[in-house]
Amino acid sequence: MTQQQKTMWWAMLLPLTAVLIWSLNMTVNRYVADYISPLSISFYRWVLALLILTPLMWPKVRKAWPEIRPHLGHLAVLSALGMVLYQGLAYTSAHYTSATNMGLINAFIPIFTIIVGIFLLHVRPTLMAVIGSILSFIGLMYVMGQGQWAHLLDAGDHYIGDLLMLIAVFFYACYGVLLKKWQIQIPLLVSLYMQIFLAVLYHIPLVLYSGLDAINSNNAASIIYAGIFPSIAAPFLWMMAVQQLGPNRSSIFMNLMPVFTALIAYLWLSEAWTIYHSIGGAIILVGILLAQYPAKPKV
Repeated sequence: MTQQQKTMWWAMLLPLTAVLIWSLNMTVNRYVADYISPLSISFYRWVLALLILTPLMWPKVRKAWPEIRPHLGHLAVLSALGMVLYQGLAYTSAHYTSATNMGLINAFIPIFTIIVGIFLLHVRPTLMAVIGSILSFIGLMYVMGQGQWAHLLDAGDHYIGDLLMLIAVFFYACYGVLLKKWQIQIPLLVSLYMQIFLAVLYHIPLVLYSGLDAINSNNAASIIYAGIFPSIAAPFLWMMAVQQLGPNRSSIFMNLMPVFTALIAYLWLSEAWTIYHSIGGAIILVGILLAQYPAKPKV
């Protein structure tokens, strides 16, 4: 094996590990839903991440402040979309639906990214992107209806949870598209730190109004995991992956999230993987792969 091949295999571990961390967090969301409110774990998570990063990042933020200040409005919007609305709705969704469903719906991010990009980036989708988006939507509806189309008319708890997760995914797609549109010219870790800082500020009025659940033996480990691994480690690994492999090759690994989430949920929470998960999940993933099929170059 050549040195280049060894480097490639090492680089592939970066997005793989990041996706595994995020998949485990989906299951953590479902597990901890019985022990702490969505607002509480979201607040504790970002406070912990902020405390860990501040000694390292604060000197860099002070040094880069003249470059950061013009982008504060953009960073505030990104923080609201990616760290408050997406994460908050995902935690709330976990009270009503399974981790397996959450993982499948999260795989819808590439499709929503294409749709949002049409309006914000004025990117004309390819025919395959349109077909893939429609196909993935059909698969998603099949999963949400638990294999029965008539169930979509039933406003049950699981349906509410799936719908909340779908809205959360839409906000995260907006986050990704705006990140690309604005191209904020500050170091990635500085951008991440500022978004975490703003996320904590967003939470303070909500905490003052609603209060916080206490940290106890049932939820402490989940808070620590959420504050370290999906908040800091996974984004850092993902940024390294994008540098080594590029954004397109890295994004393919996101398609593993439903598989990882379902497997972890089965082993940890004993969630069942049903035939409708298999059929709907396969349709979603095929649609995503079709949507990413590159357009033929114009002659």
